[in-house]
Amino acid sequence: MSKPPLALRELDELETLIGRAGSALRSEVVCQVDYGGRRWPVHCLELGSRDPEVPVVGFFGGIHGVERIGTQVLLAYLHTLVERLRWDEELDHSLRRVRLLFMPLINPGGMLAETRANPAGVDLMRNAPVDAEDPHPVLGGHRLSPRLPWFRGRPGEPMQAEAAAMCRVVEERLLTQSFSLALDCHSGFGVRDQIWFPYARTARPIDCLGELYALRSLFRATHPHHNIYVIEPQARHYTTHGDLWDYLYDRSREQPQRLFLPLTLEMGSWLWLKKNPRQIFRPLGIFNPIMPHRLQRTLRRHLTLFEFLLRAAVSHQRWRPEGEQRRLLNQAAIDYWPSILRYEDQ
Repeated sequence: MSKPPLALRELDELETLIGRAGSALRSEVVCQVDYGGRRWPVHCLELGSRDPEVPVVGFFGGIHGVERIGTQVLLAYLHTLVERLRWDEELDHSLRRVRLLFMPLINPGGMLAETRANPAGVDLMRNAPVDAEDPHPVLGGHRLSPRLPWFRGRPGEPMQAEAAAMCRVVEERLLTQSFSLALDCHSGFGVRDQIWFPYARTARPIDCLGELYALRSLFRATHPHHNIYVIEPQARHYTTHGDLWDYLYDRSREQPQRLFLPLTLEMGSWLWLKKNPRQIFRPLGIFNPIMPHRLQRTLRRHLTLFEFLLRAAVSHQRWRPEGEQRRLLNQAAIDYWPSILRYEDQ
């Protein structure tokens, strides 16, 4: 008896959305991945203005195949946008001044195989040509074997096709803008949702620390009752080799007149385990909400953040610090995130 053909529900949902949106959603397959005897597409979608001068917000997900919830929250947001396009004049007006970019399923092979890595055994978020400057745990990446988690690839090899495609999209469609912002959606250990920013390889402060602190303060002031996020540098937790956002941020510094703000959303998966310990025995239960009501709650939980980032990009010139204000905010950020302060004092 032959096996049924492989299917990926998230990919089917994505392609259904592409069909429903019609010409409003511009779609391109930026690479294909071999797995299970067929080729699986990695889609890049664009929505909004075609003007080359407008700010761009990029939403990314599915880099780790076991973290399906990252893809699912972006599909939920994309669904909302596609439906609103049919009737929401205010959204139509906003999209004339901004471009939204989506790569919601970057690692389809890993998602089909239910592994963190891609089908070659490489952890895509450890795959960039960047080495950690500070001590790091094993989860920070290694080159021992693809049979072990957090394998970053063999020395001298080019980046994996999925990681290279994502980097190419960011370099060509975000780093070319005067202002761009990226949000990469994951699930991670902890009972709080966290928003991380580079660097991952070092505790050294990022150049745009003042702008990131301004964005954090703007979100806190605008949504004072939506304090579900811990916002901080990734290096406060651990340092890693090969982080794609470290690599892309450093590429953005080659054009200092442009501003690129990369963020990572780490949804706290321990909260789901705490409320339903039995799901630890499910293959994907460590990384994703299993109970239907918790999944629905998670799918709507982050819409406020996504909408805030869209509007912050449209109005970036009204809140971006300059001159002395930027210097003061940079110092305020160092005071607020003490791990950076300790590093500076060494």
